[in-house]
Amino acid sequence: MGRPLAAPGLLLLLAGTAGLCRAFFSLPLRVSHPAAPGGSPPAPVVLRPGSGSRQQDPLGGADGLALASDPAGTLNFLAMVENLQGDSGRGYYLEMLIGTPPQALNILVDTGSSNFAVAGVPDPDVTSYFNTKLSSTYKSQGIDVTVKYSQGSWTGVLGTDVITIPKGIYGSYTINIATILESENFFLPGVKWHGILGLAYDALAKPSSSVETFFDSLVRQAKIPNIFSLQMCGAGLPVSGSGTNGGSLVLGGIEPSLYKGDIWYTPIKEEWYYQVEILKLEVGGQNLELDCREYNADKAIVDSGTTLLRLPQKVFSAVVQAIARTSLIQEFSSGFWTGSQLACWDKTERPWSLFPKLSIYLRDENSSRSFRISILPQLYIQPILGIGENLQCYRFGISSSTNALVIGATVMEGFYVIFDRAQRRVGFAVSPCAEVDGSPVSEIEGPFTTADVASNCVSSVSFHEPVLWIASYALMSLCGIILLVLIILLLIPPRCQHRYTDNDVVNDESSLVRHRWK
Repeated sequence: MGRPLAAPGLLLLLAGTAGLCRAFFSLPLRVSHPAAPGGSPPAPVVLRPGSGSRQQDPLGGADGLALASDPAGTLNFLAMVENLQGDSGRGYYLEMLIGTPPQALNILVDTGSSNFAVAGVPDPDVTSYFNTKLSSTYKSQGIDVTVKYSQGSWTGVLGTDVITIPKGIYGSYTINIATILESENFFLPGVKWHGILGLAYDALAKPSSSVETFFDSLVRQAKIPNIFSLQMCGAGLPVSGSGTNGGSLVLGGIEPSLYKGDIWYTPIKEEWYYQVEILKLEVGGQNLELDCREYNADKAIVDSGTTLLRLPQKVFSAVVQAIARTSLIQEFSSGFWTGSQLACWDKTERPWSLFPKLSIYLRDENSSRSFRISILPQLYIQPILGIGENLQCYRFGISSSTNALVIGATVMEGFYVIFDRAQRRVGFAVSPCAEVDGSPVSEIEGPFTTADVASNCVSSVSFHEPVLWIASYALMSLCGIILLVLIILLLIPPRCQHRYTDNDVVNDESSLVRHRWK
């Protein structure tokens, strides 16, 4: 027996303690997360929409950095403040007007994929869809597209149409848009969004990178700087899917009112996802002491479409052990850590004081330095729902991953995140809305030396998903050819086969013993 629990407010672990409740709760751990392509890439097709119907003189060059609004021009950052709704459980979405006459739809903001797609037919889980037959400006490209995520997938048809963002940049612009005709586990029950806005690089666009992405089209047509920034305000609020929380997507620059202190930048390692380099993790100020390559296996990305902080399995296990060891709760059900159970306290209790702070170190633009972003328990011990009138339940906002470390909404809700594509970097600053009961729940500190860390924590060989598919098809073709040759040899009549004589010698220079595949 361990020492008594130091948390008298802990009343139950659902399905872990008999008496009050025995129910298991199934929690959606992911809104959207791009994975492998839906199939072999077709021949490249240049899909570049025409210019928009209205353009203004830009605030600055497309490669420049806009730091202030220009109310008379294309950009008015103040008009973009609080243009998002949603929460970390179901994602944050933006209202868009699509087609002529305009049809209003809510679009999920996802920095972890690159396609702009909307429901194109009625679906039981969506309240609205884009009816292409009602838009006089819609043009079908006649190209099928399939996108698969770690949870869910959809298939649709590419086309173009004009879009307007009521709380975005001024004007209407012609954009590539996929209408979703079939989907599986993509639109979740209760969601208030009707499509997805992929803001990553064209390397992830489907069916090929020749499809110009939404943001690339805006940069080209509206002549805005190649940068956007994102604030999601859900810290400490229930993950309910009600869409009552706010946030801001600033297209073309940075709005100073959305952050406090300095902006710290880390380089983008590869332009597909927003891949960054993580140097180490600390729990309660204690270094996990793992090889830094473990944190970047096989990539570390910043993805607003992921609800949780996702960690490679080895890192996840180390984090859970460290939290369990440093928290004031001596014993905890494993189901809480894996997401199959909720932990409930009396509503008068605040369990966050029982858990430690979590810190992530990122390499600075100056490679000899680093900085750390820290989240307090209010961001990763997340309120879900109550049991009766007296209990408040929480979920663990961190999960394991098989192929990436993903800085998702759990972390991003603590910061104003700048995606500076022009200078190939991602910036973090403390968000003013990341407060609970008047106290901040996120921190940024630095610089720190990187003398104790490897000079490169990211593998020099990046096997992007399209490359893996090409390699797999090449190997399958080669195996097919070898199999065909073997079948032909088996069918050759014995009289046609060569009969070895004593003069025939098989040596290691020509045999498969030397040249076999390993």
